Amino acid sequence: MNNTVNDINRVCTEIKNMLMQKNLAYGDSALEPVRIFSKADPTEQILVRIDDKLSRFARGKEYPGDNDIDDLIGYLVLLKIAKERNAKA
Repeated sequence: MNNTVNDINRVCTEIKNMLMQKNLAYGDSALEPVRIFSKADPTEQILVRIDDKLSRFARGKEYPGDNDIDDLIGYLVLLKIAKERNAKA
């Protein structure tokens, strides 16, 4: 395999591991939220999280220690899963 293929594999594995670790730490809060205040469906809630992340990024207000690119990729993966689940429902 060439370097780019190896890098794609490595980065995708890192994102997968991050998502699985966060899912274990926080529960399935993105795709099956507790809904204490918000009644929005998971897809809409993920879109809000993406908007918030992009807003902070655009304004230069990132939090120290956050990895905005990985977070955005993670949210987009979760959005894809949410949309797939909606299509099956």
